[in-house]
Amino acid sequence: MKMKFSSAQISKVIDQALVYQCACPAQVCRAIFELRELHEYQLNCANDGMNDRKVHLTIAEATERSHELMEECLEEVLQIEGWDLDTLTMPETLRKKPVKGL
Repeated sequence: MKMKFSSAQISKVIDQALVYQCACPAQVCRAIFELRELHEYQLNCANDGMNDRKVHLTIAEATERSHELMEECLEEVLQIEGWDLDTLTMPETLRKKPVKGL
């Protein structure tokens, strides 16, 4: 599966989004991670016959297409919000003070 963003880059976006309470990019990142896990599972799942093989390949192929679409979505969201795409740093304008524990 082709990957536009590494796991470390996606984790960096999630970390910043959680600290500064900007959930939307983090949700897209989590979906990307879940698609990667699903794809890996389908490729490694035991195949007990031709139907199973077709089922797993069908799911894996759909997952690849979905993954590509979600990575494009993440890139577009980061551009819209003004993230630095080289460092994947959230822009100051989006940063909010983290909530302090009571």
